[in-house]
Amino acid sequence: MTVSDPISRRKLYHEVVDRLLSRIQAGEFKVGDRLPSERQLMDEFGVGRPAVREALMAIETMGIIEITHGERARVIEPTSKSIIDQVADVGHHLLAGSPASLEYLKEARMFFEVGMVRLAAEKATPDDIARLQAILDEQELVVADQRQLFPKKDMAFHRAIAEISGNPIYVAVSQAVFEWLERFHQALVLTPGAEHVTIAEHKEIVEQIARHDVEGAAKAVTAHLTRANRLYRSPQQAQAPR
Repeated sequence: MTVSDPISRRKLYHEVVDRLLSRIQAGEFKVGDRLPSERQLMDEFGVGRPAVREALMAIETMGIIEITHGERARVIEPTSKSIIDQVADVGHHLLAGSPASLEYLKEARMFFEVGMVRLAAEKATPDDIARLQAILDEQELVVADQRQLFPKKDMAFHRAIAEISGNPIYVAVSQAVFEWLERFHQALVLTPGAEHVTIAEHKEIVEQIARHDVEGAAKAVTAHLTRANRLYRSPQQAQAPR
C-alpha cells in the first residue's frame, strides 16, 4: 500500500494520523517543513475534510506539528514538556482505573528521585544550594500563613533538585510525577503536623547535597519518600475506614 492509496471508510481519522506520522518519521517532512494543504491531503488519502482536520489536531496534540490559522501545518521539534504531557495523560488514566498503579507510581518515584538527588549531590553549585534554601524558607512561610499552598512549594523543592541535573527530561518527569500524585496530596495536607516533618526532612536533604555526600543524600531522600508515600492514597483507600 502506498501513501496515495485511498483509505477505507473504517477509522478514517486514525488512518490519516498513522500515515502522516509514518511520513514524518521517515523524514519526508522535517522540522520546519510545511505539510500539504488540507485539500491536498483530502485528495491524496481519498477522505473528507473532517478526517483530515481531526488527524491534524491529534498530531498537534502530540507536539509534533503546529497549526496556525490560514497556513499549512508545520512540523516542529517535540519538547520534553510535550512528550511528558502525553505520558501524563496516560498516567492519569492508569491511576484512575487501577488502584495498584498508585503503588507502581510510588515505587517509580522512589527510584527516580534517589537518582536525582545523587546527581544533585555531585553537581550542586553554591547557587543551587541557595535556591533550595530559599524554597525551604518559602515552605516555612506558607505553613504559617497559607497552608493550602504547601503542596506547590513541596513540588517546587523536588523540581529544583531535578533541575540541578541540567537535563530538561528529568525536570519534566519530576513535574509529571508530582502532577500524578497531586490528586492524592489531600492526605498529606489533612495530616496534622505533616508539613513540619516534611520541612525537617527537606532540610536534611539540602544539608547532604551541600556536603556533596551522595550516599547521605540518597539515604535522606529514601527516608523522606518512605514516610511520604504512606500518605498518598487512592480515592478508594481514602474512603475506607482507617
